[in-house]
Formats: sequence, C-alpha cells, structure tokens
Amino acid sequence: MTSEVEKIRLDKWLWAARFFKTRSLAVEAINGGKVHLNGRRVKAGQRVAVGDSLIIRRGHFEYEVTIDKLSKQRRPATEASLLYQESEASEAKRQALATQLREAREYQEPTAQGRPSKRDRRQIIRFTRKNQ
Repeated sequence: MTSEVEKIRLDKWLWAARFFKTRSLAVEAINGGKVHLNGRRVKAGQRVAVGDSLIIRRGHFEYEVTIDKLSKQRRPATEASLLYQESEASEAKRQALATQLREAREYQEPTAQGRPSKRDRRQIIRFTRKNQ
C-alpha cells in the first residue's frame, strides 16, 4: 500500500504538470467536472498516486494521461511533461481536432476591422445606391 508521502493533491499535481496556470483554475476545472480520476468525478483535495489515470478537458481538447511522477513544485515545461504519459489515442485525436479547427478558421470570413475607410465608405455608398 502506498504511504501518504507518495500521494499529492490533484489540484497541486495539475498545477505542477502545467495543465493549469494557477491552482485556483485547476480547482475550478475539477469542481466543474472537467477532470476525472480513474473514470470518476472527484474533488480538488483528492490524493493522486503514480499510475492513476486522468481525463482532462481544456477547451476543445481532451487529454487522457497516466501519472508517472509526482511533484509539489512547478517546474519548466520540459520537466513537467515528464510527470505524465499521454495515451497515443488521445494525442492522435487531439492533433486531428487541432487540424480541423485550423482548417475551419481558414474558411471563416474576415471580421470587420473597426470603422470603414474612406474608400470602403465610397464602395458601400455605390453599392447601396445601385439597389435603390
């Protein structure tokens, strides 16, 4: 059985693994049901250990990770990525969704950039007068 020393609060681990910028954002996500531990919805104070699996939803993306190491400190991103192992299916699904979102963004019409310029106004006036 694992001792209490080898466990850490879920919100602290999510913060240390750089899934969330602050612990309060991690707590908010956990309480909102966006983080599941071993397939169950949990509270922020739940203790996690090495080998536990997490499902984390951030925006459009969903991460399925297994905890490899524990850390109470927030380390650089290169070290933080060593704290967990993301499943291959999760990574492939995330990359496919990112590609889809990127392609969808290309087909969107550009939004107006504030006030129309003098040239744009003249074109608008010409267009509206033709229809009258």
